[in-house]
Amino acid sequence: MLKKMIDICRRAGGIIQENFYIQNKVDKKSSIDLVTDVDVKVEKYVIQELSREFPDVKIIAEESLFTPLKTENPVFYLDPIDGTTNFVHGFPFVAVSLGYYENNTGKHGVVYNPVMDELFTASKGNGAFCNGKGIRVSKSEKLINSLIGTGFPYSVVEKNNNLMLFERFKNIVENSRGIRRAGSAALDLCYTARGVFDGYYESGLKPWDVAAGIIILKEAGGRVSGIEGENFNFEKDWIVASNAIIHEQILKVVKL
Repeated sequence: MLKKMIDICRRAGGIIQENFYIQNKVDKKSSIDLVTDVDVKVEKYVIQELSREFPDVKIIAEESLFTPLKTENPVFYLDPIDGTTNFVHGFPFVAVSLGYYENNTGKHGVVYNPVMDELFTASKGNGAFCNGKGIRVSKSEKLINSLIGTGFPYSVVEKNNNLMLFERFKNIVENSRGIRRAGSAALDLCYTARGVFDGYYESGLKPWDVAAGIIILKEAGGRVSGIEGENFNFEKDWIVASNAIIHEQILKVVKL
């Protein structure tokens, strides 16, 4: 299955690559949440290919939600372009994200950035890889020596709970080596798996944003939880991810 998923994501990435440097039609799902005709084209292609290869597996996709988010059945979680705003502005931190789950357990994950030609893959129990080479989380032992990734929910422009959001941001900035906001949750998780980031946290995400990245991070030796340190599931508002070593240190400064 993983090989088929990789092949489909690579070809879907080709559609993104072909359109990255040209003007594309842009619509708004909210005041700042964007969708392009390329999102729709990529999603349509991936769904078509997955349905042909795996007709019995449900597909939950960002732009065309076919089934309830919570399902015990085998399911693919698909984000055709994670980082649509980046795509629109020509910032090359974009990816096709595809995760396969059975009984709410991640089995296979693929995250492909075609612009930078970075292919992250993992299968449960078999490790994590970038372009075929094994990857592991960092060995950083202290938050103050760590680089942390984050993101902001689209609701930030509506000024809901922003004081708490920025208080957490302030706490991380004051207790880490630095913080980066790159705009793709899937790639943030993969960069944590690769040891570029030592940790990552964000709120307001959807299953298709993180499903594949979580599998890859766990297979690279990382840890994922909710903001209280509890086991993460797709119904949680916050996700906290790390190299596992500094996880409790991150939780301590983001819990308010």
